[in-house]
Order: sequence, then structure tokens, then C-alpha cells
Amino acid sequence: MTKEVAKSAAQMRKGVLDLCILRILSGGEAYTSDIIDALQEVDLLVVEGTIYPLLTRMKNAGALDYRWEESSSGPPRKYYRITSAGHSMLAELESTWEAFVHSVNSINAESKKS
Repeated sequence: MTKEVAKSAAQMRKGVLDLCILRILSGGEAYTSDIIDALQEVDLLVVEGTIYPLLTRMKNAGALDYRWEESSSGPPRKYYRITSAGHSMLAELESTWEAFVHSVNSINAESKKS
């Protein structure tokens, strides 16, 4: 993979992280490392330096909330959960994603006809 392709691929991944995080949290609350693990399981490689600002931005936008839980193996843990505004955002992002995928697939189909 060339450097330019790698940059484009990274931008595509960043563009769908909000959607992916909301989908993960729609299944229940999660600790940050659980979110990172879920993303990495599907080859969406994300580092903590990317995820923490994203979670903070989404929390400030009202899409997420969190609670603290004491940990027997270290400092308290912050568990994130989706809010009702987050569920609305998820529905809108899913609709936008489906339209986007359809558009890209339409372009692919048209280019194969040529």
C-alpha cells in the first residue's frame, strides 16, 4: 500500500468511527479498551490517542454519557453508554451511511459497464 493510499484509507476509517462507536454502545455500556477491542476485531485499528478525544467530543455533543466504576486492579474506570440523543444520531448516521454505500456501489457498477 502506498503512502497516499494509506492516508486515504485512514481518512475513510476516521469518517465512520462515530457510527461504529454508537453501534458498539447501542449493545450496552463499555469501557474504552472494550470499544478499542471491538473496533480492532473488525480491522478498524484505533489507538487511545484517537479514541479519547472522539469519545469526549461525542459526550459533549450529548450522544454519550458515562459513569465511573471502582476497579480492584487500578484507578476507577469510565464506562460509556449511548444516550437518547445518541440513538437518534445513530439512526441518522446509519441512514447516511446506507445512502453513501449505495452511491459508491452505483459508481462502481457504472464504471464496470464502460
